[in-house]
Formats: sequence, structure tokens, C-alpha cells
Amino acid sequence: MSSMRLILNQDVPSLGSIGDLVTVKGGYARNYLIPRGFAVVANERNKAALEHQLKVLEKKRSALLGEAKKLAAQIEKASVTVAKQVGEEEKIFGSVTTAELEELLAAEGIKVDRRNISLLEEVKKVGVYSAEVKLHADVSAKFKVWVVAQ
Repeated sequence: MSSMRLILNQDVPSLGSIGDLVTVKGGYARNYLIPRGFAVVANERNKAALEHQLKVLEKKRSALLGEAKKLAAQIEKASVTVAKQVGEEEKIFGSVTTAELEELLAAEGIKVDRRNISLLEEVKKVGVYSAEVKLHADVSAKFKVWVVAQ
């Protein structure tokens, strides 16, 4: 297995942040990270360019952090209602999915990727639950999910 050293051009979940020097498998680098512009090969020319880019990237990073904090404040105020079919003892049929939560948040004007949403507890009955959205390496926001009978 060949591995490659890369410099990340943007945050890549579960790999690193902008400007990080990472070592990944060759195929992951050639087929995914480099073609999509997420990273460049860590050679001398790119390392020199990186030093310049780090200044630019730092501004970009702080702007993204600011946006994430603004969005987090918006999400913290949000609460969404999911209507589900209910059986005995207020137990729901099916489950509450992150895709449903993504749509409900979008209806509130909050655009987030469902892969960044997680329910903090298992939803089995009608009631109020908490969910969390990971917006940035340092920022996450919780919101309420109301599960009601259809």
C-alpha cells in the first residue's frame, strides 16, 4: 500500500482541518481528495505556497467559525415537530430519521446536512427529545424534537 502526504485545502470530516499535513492511502488521495480540490500533494513548492495560503486559510477558517456560531444560535432556538403513527402506550411506529429532521430544519430556513445531525436519545414514544447538529470542529448546536401522534 502506498501512502501520500497531503496538505488539506479545506476541512475534511474525520481527517483534518484546513492547512493540516496528513498521510492517507494513495487511492483515497488520487481518487477523492485531490480531484475534488480538498487537498494538494505535500511537495516543496506546495509547502512554500502553504505558508502563504495559511494566512488566507486562517481568515477563511475564522469566517467559517463565525458562520457556524451564527447558525448554531439559530438552531438552538429551533424546535421541530414530527408526527408519527402511534400504537399502545404512545409507542411510535417506525423511527425518527435524520433525513426527516433535515427537512424540518430546512422548512425553518436552516440548511444542514443530515449526516451532521444526531439524535441524542432513542425515540420510541411520543414526547420531547434532543438532537444535535455538528456544524464545525468546535461548534455544535442542540435543538428540541417534538414527537406527536399523527
